[in-house]
Parts: sequence; C-alpha cells; structure tokens
Amino acid sequence: MMQRWIPAAVAAMLAGAAAHAQPQAQTQAQAQTPQPQPPAQVHTAPAQPVTSREADGASVDSTVAALYEVISGPAGAARNWNRMRALFVPDAKLSMIVPQNHGGFALRPMTVEDYISRNMSTFSANGFYEREIARRTETFGQLVHVFSTYELLRAPHDTKPFMRGINSIQLFHDGKRWWIANLVWRAEDAHLALPERYLPGGEDAR
Repeated sequence: MMQRWIPAAVAAMLAGAAAHAQPQAQTQAQAQTPQPQPPAQVHTAPAQPVTSREADGASVDSTVAALYEVISGPAGAARNWNRMRALFVPDAKLSMIVPQNHGGFALRPMTVEDYISRNMSTFSANGFYEREIARRTETFGQLVHVFSTYELLRAPHDTKPFMRGINSIQLFHDGKRWWIANLVWRAEDAHLALPERYLPGGEDAR
C-alpha cells in the first residue's frame, strides 16, 4: 500500500493523539484500496534435500526399483518425493485405467505432482508397499517398455497382497541416464485376472 506524506506541522498537532487514531482521508483511502489476497494453497510435499540416488537412472533395473521403493513404507513415514520427481521427465504422465459406473473404462491421467498430492493422506494413514513380482521387457535402442506385474501389501511381510496389477512403464535414455517417460497401470479385479504369463515363472517373466 502507498504511504501518505504528512507535513511536519500537521504531524506535531497529531503527536498527542492515540496511536490507533487515523486521519479520515487515510481511512477512506484504505477502504478503497484493494487488499491483497492470500496465495492459493497447494497440497504438495515439502522439499527434501536428497533428490536422487547415484544408482537411480543408471539402468532400467535401478530406475524401476527406485520407483517401487520410493512410494513404499509404513503408515506415516515420509516419502522422498524429490527422489520420485527425479525419476521422471518433466512432462511425464501417470495414468490409471478405471471402470466407469455406466460401463466401459476411462483413463485417469495425472502429473507426478498430482500423484503425490492425491496419495499423501493415504500414505499417512496406511502402510503401503508396492513390489514387482514379474516383468516382461521390450527394448529398441534408447526406448524400453517394461510390463511390470505388481502386488500391494500393507506390511512388507504380509503373505497375501490386497491388490495386484500391471504397471506399463515407458523409459528412454538421453545418452547419460534412463528416465521414465510415461506410466500406465491397471489393477486386477473380479472380471480380469492376471494371466499366468505375467506371473512369476510365466513365459519370459522374471
């Protein structure tokens, strides 16, 4: 807000006034001046000092392993979200295939920041461990497609997962390291079971 300059004589006349008294003209000016609005609140994770680990991006294996590791942990444990951010290209999309109430399916896309924001409360309240149990990989030069079978657990030693599915992960190499370009996943359900070829011991799976 702009300051109003008051002549010295007027200031002297006002010296004995109470500290909270304000000239009427100044009060009117304040009322007419638009007040700044507080910035919009963004629900996201606080920055953390470690953005990546040396092995992240060094190979397809280490990059995929880092993806599973960074989102897993006990209830309330802080995730290293900066490490997750460092796995993806800036414009990467993460998308989930979900059933529609009226039938059919939809692709629900999100950014890395969307994923972080949407899952912070869930990870605070519940243990969440995602691990890879099988994989099929296609490679062509700097392009790799990993069809990664996952299972979800509440604790690392649970004998039965509460969910399984497929992560379709596209990676590319920029000449220095591997990056995740896109990730699409689809969970198993009562109408779609994982076939044997995508399970441990299946053909070409590991």
